[in-house]
Amino acid sequence: MRILAIADAYIPLDMLKEGTAALAEHDITYVEWETESIEQLQEVNLLVEQNGPNGVPLPDDIAELAAQSDIIITQFAPIGAELIAASPNLSIIGVLRGGTENVDAEAAERAGITVLNTAGRNARAVAEFTVGLILAETRNIARTHAAMRNHVWLKDFPNGDAIGEMEGRTVGLVGAGAIGQLVMRFLRGMDVNCQFYDPYQDSDYGTRVDSLEQLMATSDIVSLHSRLTKDTHHLIDRPMLELMKPNAVLINTARSGLVDEAALLDALRTRSIQGAAIDTFDEEPLPEGSEWMTLDNVTITSHLAGSTRDAFAKTPIMLSQRILAHLAH
Repeated sequence: MRILAIADAYIPLDMLKEGTAALAEHDITYVEWETESIEQLQEVNLLVEQNGPNGVPLPDDIAELAAQSDIIITQFAPIGAELIAASPNLSIIGVLRGGTENVDAEAAERAGITVLNTAGRNARAVAEFTVGLILAETRNIARTHAAMRNHVWLKDFPNGDAIGEMEGRTVGLVGAGAIGQLVMRFLRGMDVNCQFYDPYQDSDYGTRVDSLEQLMATSDIVSLHSRLTKDTHHLIDRPMLELMKPNAVLINTARSGLVDEAALLDALRTRSIQGAAIDTFDEEPLPEGSEWMTLDNVTITSHLAGSTRDAFAKTPIMLSQRILAHLAH
């Protein structure tokens, strides 16, 4: 088997080589999909997630190697329909991420190619970050830090009349997959009442609710952990936001497309909800003059939730195991 393994700025060559050591009996070619910076890689990744993999071509030298390969391993490098059509021996595309947004799934299916991903690879990273955002927003950690760097001893907050502790609060999770399960496990140790809406999953760590409307109306904190699909695009729209309690907080460490961003900004601006903590945005990086920069009742971070060295390092190991299991059948 000829394998092409494509490294990038997040999973560099040394990490990719170490993580795919279990595939060493095969003929592996390692290349690096180079971008000028991590920021540029994030911009390209967002473009692929929003518009699909066919609008971002790979460099010719990588495309030529792909055309000769039986297996391609990639994290962010796009595998579009043209590349698939030009690769007659390709049988497996391995994706070093939870989704497969950078692969033309329909073209792969037509060609009889198996697409393997690494669902849950950064679940712990995102879950830990989610709990961090909940605390940062509800306890004003980030905004106090920013104020003190400007020599302001901040004591007045948008949630000043409602700063509480986690014990007894109700956190509602939209999605109870690997990330949602871990968030509930972590919060359980803080004596939080967890509830979740997920038509496909169950959990021992929280209580299932019958509808998204019920979850939005009864939660003190709403945290999003669904996958972004055509069906879940703008799942949290204006009517859903209007169901939230006036002292409730929205947390999003999943895809920005799950939320109607304009409606959320309106809710924050008019204070119909207490606040939000957001890690992903429709436009990244945020443009100069973005309203997100002006609101005093949000905690914003730069798409960091899943980005830990541990998560990136273990992903090639997970994928290698899945490729070997597939080849064994």
